[in-house]
Amino acid sequence: MVDPFHITADEINCLIYAYFKDSGFQHSAFVLRAEGRLEHSPHYRKHVPRGELVELLSKALLFTEVEAHWKGDNMTLNCTKEFKLLEPHVCSYDPNFPPPPLPAPSHDSHRAPFAPVQPHANTSVIALDATLKRKASVTPSSDDHPPEKRAKMKNTPKEVEVDVRTSSVEPRPSPSQASSAVPDGTPTASEMSRTKSNGTSPDIGEHPNDAVQLLKAHKAEVFVCAWNPVNHTTLASGSKDSTVHIWNVPGPDKDGVVPSGIEPPLTCAYIAKGDERDLTCLTWSQDGKYVAVGCYDSVLRVCDAKGNPHFAYAQHEGPIFAVRFSPSGRWLLSASLDGSACVWDVKEKRLYEQFAIHSECCLDADWLSDSRFVTSGSDGDINVMTLDSQKPLKKLIGHENEVNQIKCNPSRTKLASCSDDMTGRIWSIESIASSRAADDHPIVLSGHQAPVSNIVWSPSTSAGDHELVATSSFDGTTRIWDSVSGECLCKFDDHKSNVYALAFSPDGRHISTGGGDGWLYIYDVRAKEKRWSWSAGKPKPSIFEIVWQQSGNLNRIAMAMEKCTVGVVDLTRIPEVQ
Repeated sequence: MVDPFHITADEINCLIYAYFKDSGFQHSAFVLRAEGRLEHSPHYRKHVPRGELVELLSKALLFTEVEAHWKGDNMTLNCTKEFKLLEPHVCSYDPNFPPPPLPAPSHDSHRAPFAPVQPHANTSVIALDATLKRKASVTPSSDDHPPEKRAKMKNTPKEVEVDVRTSSVEPRPSPSQASSAVPDGTPTASEMSRTKSNGTSPDIGEHPNDAVQLLKAHKAEVFVCAWNPVNHTTLASGSKDSTVHIWNVPGPDKDGVVPSGIEPPLTCAYIAKGDERDLTCLTWSQDGKYVAVGCYDSVLRVCDAKGNPHFAYAQHEGPIFAVRFSPSGRWLLSASLDGSACVWDVKEKRLYEQFAIHSECCLDADWLSDSRFVTSGSDGDINVMTLDSQKPLKKLIGHENEVNQIKCNPSRTKLASCSDDMTGRIWSIESIASSRAADDHPIVLSGHQAPVSNIVWSPSTSAGDHELVATSSFDGTTRIWDSVSGECLCKFDDHKSNVYALAFSPDGRHISTGGGDGWLYIYDVRAKEKRWSWSAGKPKPSIFEIVWQQSGNLNRIAMAMEKCTVGVVDLTRIPEVQ
């Protein structure tokens, strides 16, 4: 069989030689003619039309465009990023463009069907295999055994379709509309406070009914939430249907009076479509200007604080499980189940580099500095990376199963990790940036009887004390550890189901947990005692995420809840945690 294409270096040299002559580069043409010995080439005397090389390269770009835009959805048809010879193409979506027209129906019944098109490497239709992890789509009641927060997928592959919404910020509904959006049967805060799980000890300290506010606008389970680090009244929340709401939650005034009502939230412009569109992660930039969202449809979305679109990209080929802004806010890091991590230039709205790091899923990532970051994956590896290299600066090996989370301590000298191997580990990373020999012997935190799902550092350490780290597990327990000795200082086992959420208070005095049993617990770290608890009640009791805010006269916790609501606990009204 004859090859359909035949390109030789001699042909390419003759094309470049003709291009040099057409462009007036006579000296360059002479050098190429001499070094390439073009006089002896059978192609030297052939007529090469003027501009032939440029025309051939233009046709190559057109073919590249067909490869990248084969799908024909909003993202590709409205792509505003031009194709270049020396740069990889990443689609850039302009929400102000109208949606693509529907294709006209074919009236040619004799036309042969099209052969199936294989997705290109940069497209966003993917098959999800059985090893992928995700938040649970539906969490059963506490009478059952709830699945993991990131439940493993069934063996049947599924396709995820990307479609980016073309509208901008949705108009605010009226308060009556907002309240009517909540599914029937959702209990009030006072009803929840009176609900107790079977076998759970009574609350320590009854809170006033107005200590817990329920924000009602989501129409599906709320998986993630985060306080704006600059505007302390702004709270973002994301749900299973990919909706991101931005709330204005005012705190008490100087007299301690809290406004009785909350305005309906803004809704971010980017909303995914399709069956697999659970939001998996959400974070604010340090200056509070942008909120980044990772989704199961593999699209990275960034909006401003008003919900207006900043940019969206479908570079990843698998669900995004972590998004992190760099300390300066210049870069945005995303980690995906396709095994890669992407670094994005936030201001320029473009991909800086994609790092194919893990042989399996990349589950988490964190920044060490503005030029170095670290990733963890289901291959059990932890990789320390630099922006200017595809190869790890250092590979931390020791875990025997998937590494679910990694967190740097406040001084960025140590790294904490937790894994399905039922352990946590403390790694010294200070030596990586210096010429000293690296310490490859981590402190192992052993004691949990199930996969460790969360690990967090205490944000504050008293002078002379060792830094503390806390872990939570699907064994229903939470433990606090000495990060230097690896000693378990205390264990809390009040939860009767998986512990999904874990957070220290910003002052380091308390730690809070939330679980599949619907209970929120607050513990005193120094006294090692439970101070307060609250139950979300049945049905759909799970608390998926906790974020703690302390600023001025504000001391409160936001909760992402399975009941399609966001809970806000005003801790200034609870004497037990003062």
